[in-house]
Amino acid sequence: MTEHPEWGQATLAIRTGHQRTPEGEHSEPIFPTSSFVFDSAQQAAARFSGDEPGNIYSRFSNPTVAVFEERLAAMEGGESCVATASGMAAILAVCMGLLEHGDHIVSSRSIFGTTNVLFNKYLQRFGITSTFVDLKDPAAWQAAVQRNTRMLFLETPSNPVTEIGDIRALSEVAHQNNAILVVDNCFCTPVLQRPLELGADVVVHSATKYIDGQGRCMGGAVVGDKQRVGEEVYGVLRTAGPTMSAFNAWVFLKGLETLQLRMNQHCLNAQTLAEWLERHPRVKRVYYPGLDSHPQKVLMQQQQTAAGGILSFELKGQQAAWDFMDRQQLMSITANLGDTKTTVTHPGSTTHSRLTDEEREVAGITPGLIRISVGLENVEDLVADVDRVL
Repeated sequence: MTEHPEWGQATLAIRTGHQRTPEGEHSEPIFPTSSFVFDSAQQAAARFSGDEPGNIYSRFSNPTVAVFEERLAAMEGGESCVATASGMAAILAVCMGLLEHGDHIVSSRSIFGTTNVLFNKYLQRFGITSTFVDLKDPAAWQAAVQRNTRMLFLETPSNPVTEIGDIRALSEVAHQNNAILVVDNCFCTPVLQRPLELGADVVVHSATKYIDGQGRCMGGAVVGDKQRVGEEVYGVLRTAGPTMSAFNAWVFLKGLETLQLRMNQHCLNAQTLAEWLERHPRVKRVYYPGLDSHPQKVLMQQQQTAAGGILSFELKGQQAAWDFMDRQQLMSITANLGDTKTTVTHPGSTTHSRLTDEEREVAGITPGLIRISVGLENVEDLVADVDRVL
């Protein structure tokens, strides 16, 4: 498929990447094969040496996965994409490909709990240290930079209290200090936010979330330039093998085709529910970037096209939060998000439970905090169910 940079997101998500086989298929095919056959010994040698392009082994080259990679790269405005087995595999591949012993990361405190554990525990074993700062304060990021800082890492909006990081400002901090800026774009997807256009160097995704959209498969992706992502991160995939399966890539391709439609409705439903919750007397606070009460709504509007499908709200204590979750009838109690089905989570005892009490307090994760990933049900039914419980 010839590149069309003027195409909109929905067109890119449907038409990019697929090269029809001689069978003339309309939908992208799945290639469930572990290896590929060469025409000759000479061709095999040329493929392995890199002198001739083509498939070798599905650990690092598969046609179905390649279509997903090309399509997501086009949607994010990147040169290269590397698909991985999960979102955490994507973050690990970035760190292994672009950092080395003695390097330092400056990261937002407001990141997924498992990412925090990866940085704090496992990377330290290999001599890579991390400092955690307030996502909202570019000056704190600059103050945390050391001579060996090579990466700035953030999620925006943050999980679970939807803080917004200023991507442009943090890209300046990174580049002034010979570091790269890595943005986890899981909550927004390229439909709502394109960090590379705002100055980021690398974007990571958990395709398990909105890109799939129906809670079916695990996968991740890294998007960026040809050198960092196309060579260094790809080299980690080829060698270490955190590989996306062909079947999962095909599922994600189908997810991308409806991503814009779904994200638009997720945002509309979340806005409606957030506004309703904010008016309820039993709700202490609502965290949603689309609300006028959100302190960074203006910044959100500058770098996102809509506020997203994730909101959090606070009740009085953990027991009240658990009672709410147990009494509601329409939402699935699960740690996943980005699904057509609305999901509800208690971050303090699940996704962020491995943080210390102090770390949770600094991140704003109180015992009464509840996170909702607002799905595609009729929002009136969601409001009615929440109203019944509260």
